[in-house]
Amino acid sequence: MTIPSSTADTKPAGIATPSATGVTPAEALGWMHTAKFLTTAPQLHFLPPLSVPEIAFVGRSNAGKSTCINTLTQQKQLAFASKKPGRTQHINLFSLGKQGVTDAVLADLPGYGYAAVPKQDKIRWQQVMANYLVTRENLKAIVLMCDPRHGLTELDEILLDVVRPRVEEGLKFLVVLTKADKLTRSEQTKALSIMKLQAGGGEVRLFSATKRQGIEDVAMLLWQWAHPPLPDVTAAKPDHPQETPLTDTN
Repeated sequence: MTIPSSTADTKPAGIATPSATGVTPAEALGWMHTAKFLTTAPQLHFLPPLSVPEIAFVGRSNAGKSTCINTLTQQKQLAFASKKPGRTQHINLFSLGKQGVTDAVLADLPGYGYAAVPKQDKIRWQQVMANYLVTRENLKAIVLMCDPRHGLTELDEILLDVVRPRVEEGLKFLVVLTKADKLTRSEQTKALSIMKLQAGGGEVRLFSATKRQGIEDVAMLLWQWAHPPLPDVTAAKPDHPQETPLTDTN
C-alpha cells in the first residue's frame, strides 16, 4: 500500500523538531522508561475508554515486536515474548507518564501470520485487530514491526490497507525495520530506501536492540506524537473584527 502524498511530509505540520521541543533523546527515553502494565483484554469491549494518545505496536509474529518494546522502555520483561510466536492473543496496554500522571498509552497487539496458530484463531484475531485499528478513538499512531530481510508480507499489506483511511485523516505511522544488525551497511541503506517507497508517507527507522541502533530516534518520534504542541490561539486571532460583507438584495 502507498499512503497518499497528502501525508507524505516526514515532519508533519505543527510537530516541532526535537530542538524546538526542548526534549533531549535522554528525556524521551526517560519518558519511555515510565511504562507500566495497565490492563490486558481478550476482546475490544474489555479495553477501557481512554482520552490520552494511544500508540499501537503491530507486526508479524517473530518480527521482534516484544524485543522492540522492551528495549525502548528499558525493561526486560514488560512485553511478553512467547517462546511460541503467535500464542499471545490479548491486547496489552502500558501507561506512560512521569509523576504518576498518564499522558500516553502503548498498545501491544498480538502478532499475526504465524503458521502454528490454528486458522480459526488467525481469522478471529485479524478481525479483532482490524476493528481496533479502525474504531479505537484515542489511537494516534501505529508502529509496524518489519524484518527487513523479508520485507512487507501480504498480511502487512492488508493491515496497511485497513488503516489507510485513518492515515489520510492524520493518524501517524511508523515502520520499524527490526534486527537491522543482521544486515550489512549497504543492505541497511537499500532496505531503508525500499521501505520508504512502500510506506508512502509513513516514517521509517532502522532498529537493532543488539547494536542499540535507532532507539533514540524512535523514542523521540513517539514522544513528539504523544505530545503535539497546543495550537497558538492568539496567532489565529485577527487584530480587528472582520467586517461582514454587504449583500446587494436589489
